[in-house]
Order: sequence, then structure tokens, then C-alpha cells
Amino acid sequence: MILGRTERGIPPVEPVTLKILVAGGFGVGKTTLVGAVSEIKPLRTEEVLTEAGRPVDDITGVEGKHTTTVAMDFGRITLREDLVLYLFGTPGQDRFWFLWDELASGALGAVVLADTRRLEDCFAAVDYFERRSIPFVIGVNCFDAAAHYPADTVRQALDLDSAVPVVLCDARNRESVKDVLVSVVRHAMAYAAGHRDPVAT
Repeated sequence: MILGRTERGIPPVEPVTLKILVAGGFGVGKTTLVGAVSEIKPLRTEEVLTEAGRPVDDITGVEGKHTTTVAMDFGRITLREDLVLYLFGTPGQDRFWFLWDELASGALGAVVLADTRRLEDCFAAVDYFERRSIPFVIGVNCFDAAAHYPADTVRQALDLDSAVPVVLCDARNRESVKDVLVSVVRHAMAYAAGHRDPVAT
């Protein structure tokens, strides 16, 4: 019989909880990514795209999309016994960007999801996190119909700093998404270590 921690007299571990943002352009797969990896039923704030929204919602390249996130997606994943990530998916359209500052408060880092068919759609998210010194990784969502490019090619196209990880992924696949999230945590920890104030002597 394998004894649990409390049965062996070892107190249960109090997990560290970290906040991660999932950002990117309209229709890039943010809601799918959160749903694929969340161990709880994701909270979604989706609304149906309507005719009234056509002048402001550019669905070029995602013509099959019928809903859009209007506030956020929320999910949770336990990476280890002592590490839990809370995922906050941001809305992709310009008119909802006023919500980003609230969502970004207290975030350890972010995933900027990219679609190589519409790479320019993630420029705004990259700029947002660079300006606020929030560490981020690029998750290239490898859509079936999209051309696949090496990570270095995507890095050059986005003019990224060499320290920013670029990870190819499938936003529908739990293990693939977990790899992206592990990359975010590692990058954020390295970023924090490199930006600590030197100890006064």
C-alpha cells in the first residue's frame, strides 16, 4: 500500500499559483488552447459573431469562425504537485483591448499565439508585452491548412529578441500546450533572475 503524504506524517504541499496570459490575434486559437489543457471546465465569455460586427471584425482567413471572446477565457492546470497555473485568455479584437491591462496585472508571463497565415495579427500583443516588460513566448499554432516554418524563420519575421522562445504547437493537443506553458514558466524565471537588482555591498 502506498501511503499519501498526510498518512506518512508529511504535510500536504501548498502549491505556488502563477498567472499566465494567452494573447494573440482574432481567431488564432486562444480559446482552444485554454480548453485543451484546463483541468477544470473553462470559463468562456464568447458571443456569436453578428452581421453588425462585420465592419469591425476582420474574419479574413478565419471565415469559419462563428463566435468571439468578449472578456476572457479562464482555465487552470497543475504542472506539478507544487505548481498551478491560472490561464487567462485575452480577447483578440482591438475594441476589447481596454481589458488587457486588468488581465495583465500580476501575470508572471504570457503566451502570444501566432498563425503563420496572419502573422501580423500578433504584432500588437508582442508590442504590448515588450513595452510592459512582461516575459512572453511565441506559440506558433500549426494549423492543418497553414504552411509550416522553422522557429527561427518566425523569429526573424517578428523581429524578436534572441532570448524570446518560439515554440511550434498544436493548440488542440494537451501535451503540446503543456510544452508551451512549461516554456513560459522557464523563460519568466530566467527573465526575473536576469532583472533582479544587484545586492548592495
